[in-house]
Amino acid sequence: MKGSGNVFADLGFANADELALETELLRRIIAIIRDSRLSQRAAARVLGIDQPKVCALMNGNPRGFSVSRMIRLLAALGQDVEIRIRPKARSRARAVIRVAA
Repeated sequence: MKGSGNVFADLGFANADELALETELLRRIIAIIRDSRLSQRAAARVLGIDQPKVCALMNGNPRGFSVSRMIRLLAALGQDVEIRIRPKARSRARAVIRVAA
């Protein structure tokens, strides 16, 4: 069986696109913090949140962080975030939500 490219959809989650989006944003936040070699305390200052929340993010727990909030965190980490809306490809049965680098 070939996967759809979205593990959450493959597992049958109703909100699979949203979960995939949140997961990718979180993955990027974690990678940028690690690549920047920021301590959790330093990351907290940059992000404007407290250190326990940084710890939760670094442990893969985005609870309490909406997509819009994670986008603001990425901007605080010096990332440009671009949202592009366009018609779905004719070859696909439904529209998709994804993060592209």
